[in-house]
Amino acid sequence: MILSCQNISKAFNEVSILSNVSFHIEDYEKAAIVGINGAGKTTLLRILVGELTPDSGVVSLSKGKTLGYLAQNQDVDSTKTLYEELLSAKEDLILMEEKIRQMELSMKQAKDSELESLMETYSRLTHSFEISGGYSYKSEITGVLKGLGFEEEDFSKQISILSGGQKTRVALGRLLLLKPDLIILDEPTNHLDLNSIAWLETYLLNYKGAVLIVSHDRYFLDKITGKIVEIDQTKATVFSGNYSDYAVKKEQMRTIALNAYLKQQNEIKHQEAVIERLRSYNREKFFKRAQSREKQLTKMELLEKPSQAATDIHMTLTPRCTSGNDVLHIEGLTKSFAPHLLFSGLSMDIKRGEHVAIIGDNGTGKTTILKIINGLLDADEGTITLGTNVHIGYYDQEHHVLHMEKSLFDEISDAYPYLNNTEIRNTLAAFLFTGDDVYKRVGDLSGGERGRVSLAKLMLSESNFLILDEPTNHLDITSKEILEDALNAYEGTVLYVSHDRYFINRTADRILDLRSGRLNSYLGNYDYYMEKKQELSKDADTDRDAATRRQEAVSESKLDWKAQKEQQAQERKKENAMKKCEAAIEKLELELAEIEESMARPEIATNSVRLQELAAKQQELNAQLLDWYEQWETYAN
Repeated sequence: MILSCQNISKAFNEVSILSNVSFHIEDYEKAAIVGINGAGKTTLLRILVGELTPDSGVVSLSKGKTLGYLAQNQDVDSTKTLYEELLSAKEDLILMEEKIRQMELSMKQAKDSELESLMETYSRLTHSFEISGGYSYKSEITGVLKGLGFEEEDFSKQISILSGGQKTRVALGRLLLLKPDLIILDEPTNHLDLNSIAWLETYLLNYKGAVLIVSHDRYFLDKITGKIVEIDQTKATVFSGNYSDYAVKKEQMRTIALNAYLKQQNEIKHQEAVIERLRSYNREKFFKRAQSREKQLTKMELLEKPSQAATDIHMTLTPRCTSGNDVLHIEGLTKSFAPHLLFSGLSMDIKRGEHVAIIGDNGTGKTTILKIINGLLDADEGTITLGTNVHIGYYDQEHHVLHMEKSLFDEISDAYPYLNNTEIRNTLAAFLFTGDDVYKRVGDLSGGERGRVSLAKLMLSESNFLILDEPTNHLDITSKEILEDALNAYEGTVLYVSHDRYFINRTADRILDLRSGRLNSYLGNYDYYMEKKQELSKDADTDRDAATRRQEAVSESKLDWKAQKEQQAQERKKENAMKKCEAAIEKLELELAEIEESMARPEIATNSVRLQELAAKQQELNAQLLDWYEQWETYAN
């Protein structure tokens, strides 16, 4: 075991953030901490690394072990270049190398009596230098910089002139090169493109040490982690497996806990009703019975209500009208920011009902394409044609649609004056703004919170063509799942830019890969795209040239998209029908369980009239249940 966390508690202004949190990290283990925004994940990390002191509890790092920490944002102001900053992580090897050079000079001038001793020391030092990676550390630095998305011309740039995201990448690179026994990373993928994230996954999987990550990137967590520590309602629960394993187990546990909570609440209500009835008789013996039941109630250990799951929050996107079949046609689109050419001669078509994701490296022009479509930027060349009855709803990263001086409630009510108080609150609640949160100023919100407000406004717009620029940035996993479910049920057309592979996998039915100034189309989700990419790589190994490979990728878009869309629509319809059946079955089974519980009560078991009523209702519900099961089996086959 490398790290132990025992009964950690922390409160701010008497509000509990963490309560008796306990878990441990084994040597070489890859683990993650998950939870909604504000759950206390970053607070816990800062306690683990000693930046914060817990109110109670103990954090123990095994003797002789080293720890490295990457915070979300890095405020590095250094005159060093990128290469020099990463080179400083290898200071011990540099000093060792200098000592070796000095010894080589000394051996040339040494007397015979001194030479043997010098050579022994030199042999030990060079061996140590070799096994520590002394002969490869420069190439290792270059590999890390390139893996994190830097080009060779960036290596000589001063850190002080870099953006915040670039500084974070430099700090991550230096930390990886230091190779501590335990790496702790807070949202490491926030400033990385898809290629850099894939590189980091491989690096961490092969890392000869332990890794602890806080991240909302579910695909990343699935690839790396074997343990999940969940922070929920100030408590910690440990799950074995990756994120997908955790999600399944979490829902099972939540269902069990919710059923137990509801059962206890029903029992409390029943006991309270019995106590009230006994007191109404106004006789001593009934009064004593009431007191006895009250005493039992006070001794009952009350169960906490499980936190709300994303599946409990439903949000509907409804287009105002249906667009024509041809939603968007782009021909010969070209854009440059002198002297840099972003892309040239781009062409694409989007049909009604498609969910299309644009992916590509940072700086290739993905967001620029969306801005040109929305008229926020002019193209250098090319034409953009919208189809009949196309109404665009646009979500941008900068949240230009928001008014900083307004409250959340006014932001929605002013934009949509026909909504009543309840409808506005329900909309905001779908994006996790409840109670007095609705009166917060937009200007006082975090970036993630503003993103949720922008999405809430977009959901109400009734547009039939949604254009989204990085919609999941700063969203926690719960909010992402709400958005995914809403988009999957949306009958309009969606075009978005995202680097969230899990989100793309769940919501896209076509991928546009912007690479080398060209768009390559793949019919399918992210996993399908990766599969085709691997096939193309194998083709490259058989000496196919780059032009042929691009042609194969482009040819994907020439497949019969209509047949694909009809098949995907049928699959979505089937999935929705199965969910409807499962919800009805669950509801009926709960009702039947309640009837069985009622029939077992002594006061009902001796009441023949009430017993017959319940038996009749039971028979009716069983008949309905059988019908729903038959429907479910039809869809399942």
